[in-house]
Amino acid sequence: MDRKAAQSHHVDFRLSPGDIQAVRFGISPGHELAHAVRVLLRPAHYPLQWGWLKQVRDRMPREPFGLLSDVIGADGYLPDFLTTTARWDLTPEAELAALRAAALPGMRVDLGKMVDRSSGERRAALERMRADPERARARIADAWAQVWEAALAPVWPQLERILRADIAVRSRTVSADGLAAMASRIHPAVSWGDGAVRVVLRKHSEQVDCRGSGLVLVPSVMSSWGCMVLTEPPAQPTLYYPARGVTAEWARDSGAARDAVAALVGAARAEILFAAHVARTTSQVAADAGLAISTASHHLSVLRGAGLVSSTREGARVLHLRTPLGEAVIGQAI
Repeated sequence: MDRKAAQSHHVDFRLSPGDIQAVRFGISPGHELAHAVRVLLRPAHYPLQWGWLKQVRDRMPREPFGLLSDVIGADGYLPDFLTTTARWDLTPEAELAALRAAALPGMRVDLGKMVDRSSGERRAALERMRADPERARARIADAWAQVWEAALAPVWPQLERILRADIAVRSRTVSADGLAAMASRIHPAVSWGDGAVRVVLRKHSEQVDCRGSGLVLVPSVMSSWGCMVLTEPPAQPTLYYPARGVTAEWARDSGAARDAVAALVGAARAEILFAAHVARTTSQVAADAGLAISTASHHLSVLRGAGLVSSTREGARVLHLRTPLGEAVIGQAI
C-alpha cells in the first residue's frame, strides 16, 4: 500500500463546545498491560521496550500469559472490555475490579470480533470463551492479575511517573497555547481542525460525534509505536497516544531517578517530591521522610518556591501536592 492510501484511513472525533470543555487526560493500567502482552509476543517490533523485556521475559506465568495472548492477539483490534474508562486516579486494582465486573453481553461481542480475527487453536479457545463468558471473565481476570504482578507491578512506579509527566507537560501546553496546539503536538498522526481531532490509522475510518461526553486523552508507555482509539458506546471516546520521554532505559531501577533528582534539589527534597503524588500535611511529610516538622516545612517552602509543590489549606490543615512542573521533573528523570 502506498503512503497516500495508508493515510486515507482516519477517525475524526467531532467536538461540540461542550465536548471541548470536557476534554481530559487519564491513565489506563489495562491498556498498558494489554500492550505489554503484545510486546512479549513480538519483541522485535518494540525496541524501546527491550530494557524492560530483559527484566520480565523469564518470569511470565505460562498459562495465564497464554490465555491473555489468545484474548489480546499480537496486533490490531483490542477487546474493549479489557479497559475501563481511563482516569487520572485510576489504579491497577480498580482496573482489575472493573474487569471482574465487565458486562457479559459486551464481552461476548468483543470475543466474537477476536474469533473472526483468529484461526486454528486460538480461534477454538476464543469460541469456548464466547460460549461461556461468565467463566471466561473470571479466568481472564485471574490471568490479568498474575501477568500484571510479573510484568508491570515491579516497574509501575517508573511507568506511572512517565505517564503523569506527559500529562503535566501537555496540560501546561493547553494553558499556554490552547487545546488545538496541544492536540496537534500529541503525535504526527494526530491533528486538529474544523472542530475535530483527527487520528490517522492504518485500517479504520470513522466519524465520531462525542455528543457532549468529551474526549479522553491517554498517554501510553507500552504502545510506543503509534496511536489507538476507542469509539464504540458505551465507552467514552478515547485516544491513546505514545507518551513523551520513553527510551530503552525507562524501566531502570527507580533509585536512579531519585539520584538524578537528588542531584538537582538535594536528597531530602527529592524524597519529599517523589512522595508528593498524594496530598499530605506537613506533619505527614515530616513523618514519612523521618524529619523534624520544622525541617520538612523548610524543604516544602523551597519546593513550593521552585514551583514543584503546591500547598492548599483545607480547614485547619495545609496539604502539599506535586504540581504539573513537579510531575514533569520526576518523569523526565526516568
